[in-house]
Amino acid sequence: MILIVDSGATKSDWIALNAKGEQLFFTQTLGLSPEVLTREVIEDRLANNFEISKNNEKVTHLYFYGAGCGTDRMKTFLKEIFSEVFPNAKSEVKEDTFAAVYATTKIGSQSIVCILGTGSNCSYYDGNQLFQKVTSLGYIPMDDGSGNFFGRKLIRDFYFHKMPQELAMKFEKNFDLDADVIKENLYKQPNPNTYLATFARFLIENKDHPYSKGVIDKGLQQFINNYVMQFELATKVPVSFVGSIAYYLKDELLAVLERNDLVVGKIRQRPIDGLVEFHKANL
Repeated sequence: MILIVDSGATKSDWIALNAKGEQLFFTQTLGLSPEVLTREVIEDRLANNFEISKNNEKVTHLYFYGAGCGTDRMKTFLKEIFSEVFPNAKSEVKEDTFAAVYATTKIGSQSIVCILGTGSNCSYYDGNQLFQKVTSLGYIPMDDGSGNFFGRKLIRDFYFHKMPQELAMKFEKNFDLDADVIKENLYKQPNPNTYLATFARFLIENKDHPYSKGVIDKGLQQFINNYVMQFELATKVPVSFVGSIAYYLKDELLAVLERNDLVVGKIRQRPIDGLVEFHKANL
């Protein structure tokens, strides 16, 4: 049995294939980012999934593409956990950017591949290897244009009274904005980045409001400036995106790309389907 996993900060998609490439099951867990979760939390999320627990000894190969897996230390950390959970499997752990590449770009083609979901990232793919100009420092100082980036912006503007009153009233009805609740989720609960990203739904649902339009445009332009434009070939190769923010703000993203003379590649919500096709072709 082959397991293919696309793990974002919010959730992880798991697809199992047999030796013929036929799908055996699809399941989900919460996100498994090693940068923000302890070993105990990751092990608990795996143990509580019925399909994973039932089939763990049948797995021979595990291909894991995850947020927070950009360093050797994080890859080793996850491999140690997987070796215990899947005792008969050979595990391969790569950062989630590889999943984005395989889902949007043909092997051998050049492209700039971006992630705009709970977090954000950007890499140049030369047809064989990935290159990054910006080393991620995580969701607090970086992640421009992401779900947690926009969530943080909304909370700040609400508390600093910079959000238009009619929108602030609506915002307050949609979420528990008590200061103690926010601080509990940000500083005491796991996955504060995922918590922040939940507020981005409000921005998407109200994206036609002038305030929202300004926040979205500025955030996406900031991502282009700080990530995409780092590459000299930025305006000469396709720029592709995966992630919920890119997908649900597709029209706004296309406008920003056009304004910056960038070539539009593919925009996909989830890379898992492209990953399955890639691994089927390489069985």
